[in-house]
Amino acid sequence: MRYVIFGAGAVGGLVGARLHQSGHQVQLIARGAHYEAIERDGLTMLSPTERETFRIPVARDASGAELHAQDVILLCVKAQDTWGALLAIRDAAPHLQLPIVCMQNGVASEEMALRLFPEVHGAVVLVPAEHLEPGVVAGYGARLSGRIDLGRYPDGIDTRSQQISEALAASQFESEPRARIMAHKYAKLIQNLANGVEAICGPGQGDGPNGELIERLRAEGRAVLSAAQIEFEVDDVADVAGRWAQIGVAPIDGRRHQGGSGWQSVIRGAGSIETDYLNGEVVLLGRQLGVGTPLNEVVQGLARETISAGREPGWLTPAQVLELADARSIDCSV
Repeated sequence: MRYVIFGAGAVGGLVGARLHQSGHQVQLIARGAHYEAIERDGLTMLSPTERETFRIPVARDASGAELHAQDVILLCVKAQDTWGALLAIRDAAPHLQLPIVCMQNGVASEEMALRLFPEVHGAVVLVPAEHLEPGVVAGYGARLSGRIDLGRYPDGIDTRSQQISEALAASQFESEPRARIMAHKYAKLIQNLANGVEAICGPGQGDGPNGELIERLRAEGRAVLSAAQIEFEVDDVADVAGRWAQIGVAPIDGRRHQGGSGWQSVIRGAGSIETDYLNGEVVLLGRQLGVGTPLNEVVQGLARETISAGREPGWLTPAQVLELADARSIDCSV
């Protein structure tokens, strides 16, 4: 079995490095300056206790990866890039029915993948990782690199789920097969509603200045998922502080893990952000059910403005975002 990492950024690069380190066959797919740096110099992995550079095969697209029947695709692109990645995989290997593992935030990618491929697995990724410069990924776990649980989509566990979970568990990740994997992913969705706040207001979770804003976003999310009768209560996913303590999150060369994927997209100048599939998922469900989600709507729009206008995190305060959302609520009620 060869693991093809489509999207070798923060999570994909770290997973690829760890799988390679433990003796598994790995093929990376990266783009732009990141591809060029890996192809030229190798992939450098940083952790609180390590700095290693690995020579791992890398391609700039799916066709260059020379896909074959024994491959498993670990899809690690941002959710907004999922459809394009899936089409590229299908076009590169039209006669293969490759298994797809959606190692992504959000809950939309699995259904997209199932339109094109018969075997799809969801994965909930709880990994403190960063990718801010070409050719380098950083994992801030000192004891473990994180936790990645997975299961067959829409539900169940099969031999492949168990094999991948075992490979991850042998590669410095906690990992278990989960029959109800989408409940875990919806639980992570609630946590990820903070990602847009970090992109707009700067890093900081529920115990800092962003706290009230994040809690109100999550309350809207919980209300919508409850109205939709979607299962999302998973204690070990919600316990971020406990999980970080368990894997031993620590600084790397004096630098602490700063922000999530949305903040990293802004800092890196990625040109897009995944909030349409995080806060936007809550907005979508709210519109379908007639449940108001004014705060998630505002954060979805402001995160997009942060990217499109070239703004830096911190251009608005949490109080200013709340004011805009309260004004939206008043407008909608008139």
